[in-house]
Amino acid sequence: METGQKQTTENFVKEVRRRTRRTFTSEQKILIVMEAMRGELSTAGICRKYGISNNLFYTWNKEFMEAGKKRLHGDGERQATTDEVAELRKENLRLKELVADLTLREDILKKSLKMLE
Repeated sequence: METGQKQTTENFVKEVRRRTRRTFTSEQKILIVMEAMRGELSTAGICRKYGISNNLFYTWNKEFMEAGKKRLHGDGERQATTDEVAELRKENLRLKELVADLTLREDILKKSLKMLE
């Protein structure tokens, strides 16, 4: 009986924690990570200040660094402009119509050859 009550109490506490868990916006996460980068407080001090675990902070830090790396990597690759995308779509449509026309002509030729046999 005592074990069942203990389990219920633990579940109750977990449920309360889950429902009252703070959520941080992406802007808040960025500010917290950048504050740690400035080095005015230790990582432990930052975590205490915002009431987060070290693991959570390091997860945010890693995501922040990866996002920055991806963004900087994208600078080397030129992105297509809106005009270029529109032009490519037109070309794609033209080629699809051409393929459809050639396929239709091929079918007509095949049927004509069968009739001649």
